[in-house]
Amino acid sequence: MSRLKGKGLLLPEKRGAVAGYRLDPAAVTDLERGDRRIFTYRGQRDDEPWCLVSYSLPEVDRPKRVQLRRELTGLGFGAVTDGLWIAPGHLQAEAEDALETLGVRERATIFITQTPLTAEPFAQAAAKWWELDTLAARHEEFLDRYDRYDRYDGYDRYDRYDGYDGSARQSACGPWEAFVLWLRCVDDWKTIPYVDPGLPPSALPADWPGMRSVALFGRLRAAYSEPARAHVRNVAAGT
Repeated sequence: MSRLKGKGLLLPEKRGAVAGYRLDPAAVTDLERGDRRIFTYRGQRDDEPWCLVSYSLPEVDRPKRVQLRRELTGLGFGAVTDGLWIAPGHLQAEAEDALETLGVRERATIFITQTPLTAEPFAQAAAKWWELDTLAARHEEFLDRYDRYDRYDGYDRYDRYDGYDGSARQSACGPWEAFVLWLRCVDDWKTIPYVDPGLPPSALPADWPGMRSVALFGRLRAAYSEPARAHVRNVAAGT
């Protein structure tokens, strides 16, 4: 709680004689953006555009340059060269927000373009721009850890998750068990969509595990999130 307060997410508030906290309204936009990234995976199709960010910062602005690299990496951009970064086009708004927040928007140019023409096969170039082996390992780890909790019948476990509505049977575990599992699941998953920008098939190896883990997370959400919320509501109501 102290860390959340220190980050400006929570503000102290009293309700009668009870001391507590409330969410800072200024943090709502960032939290909503984070929810969209975590819970609404956006994969790029091969025919969709790319976003390129080109910038030049002098040595006197080296701290900002280092921070901008960190921000772009955290958004899922790959480094083509030191001052040229690439990501799927749907990340344009987040890139602009990062540039504005760091105060370097005037030093950068954003290009929206079709697939770059590389001298080698595009998938080979992408493997140099992104650490795909590390990212694949993250997906495999998630699959290994949570596949045993997949409770659905009558659904292809490895189909792409695309807004699945949870119509298959839900988990048989109780609200407390669902709460514990779902909390851990989200905590393990939440960083993956930030380093995985949703690259198109042409930029990925044939055995890419990413969509299998995206599908698994979607099914786990459909099975466990509502029982977990029911547990929270019961605790908050004192029942």
